[in-house]
Amino acid sequence: MPTTEAPSAGQHKAAVLFDVDGTLVDSAYLHTLAWWQAFRQAGYDVPMASIHRSVGMGGDKVLNHLLPADRDTDADDTIMTSHAAVFSTFWPSLRRLDGARELLAQCFDSGLAVALASSARDRDLEILRGAIGADAYIHAATSSADAKESKPAPDILVAALKAVGVPAGNAVYVGDAVWDVYAAGALDIPAIGLTCGGTSEAELREAGAVEVYESPRALLNNLAGSAIGKLAARVRGN
Repeated sequence: MPTTEAPSAGQHKAAVLFDVDGTLVDSAYLHTLAWWQAFRQAGYDVPMASIHRSVGMGGDKVLNHLLPADRDTDADDTIMTSHAAVFSTFWPSLRRLDGARELLAQCFDSGLAVALASSARDRDLEILRGAIGADAYIHAATSSADAKESKPAPDILVAALKAVGVPAGNAVYVGDAVWDVYAAGALDIPAIGLTCGGTSEAELREAGAVEVYESPRALLNNLAGSAIGKLAARVRGN
């Protein structure tokens, strides 16, 4: 079940879904380092640049994307456990990105359901939500337990939409990785890209992002004219 201690989504007609790592919390490069160390412990020397470009996929897909196809996959669980252990050492350093809390609050105040569509592990998501400090504005949140397949498959987004009772046609997704954009595209959900996770505007647009901003603050400053603002206006007009 999607985890949430937030206000009820009620009868919202539309929703904004948010990725978390690299989108609302400055953690994309910490995940890169955690994967790099986990791979090294398992005997794989994977360049950090390659790892960073894969952050945003689910852990299982990161391994399939970066490691040899003929590897002993019996060690995959150990590698993912190592990644989780290393990443947990960074928990005290996690910080929300500038404008993240205010962006969620403004979406909430605009009458939109707000959902975190994250594939993070349950405990990581709990820590990330603490870093954001905006639970009063979050109606629902998903974790890796809520999806059969991880991004770029759209399962996480489907779970988030179900949690808030909103159809895909009345949603916008905000993410920082091409994998977020691909997942949204699979459901024909407009995706807004943020470059604060380290992916360029060109890459996000090529993947299908309808708009790209530098940070949550930049999106907040342009919210009325963004896909989110247009969605809120359309819903108010109905």
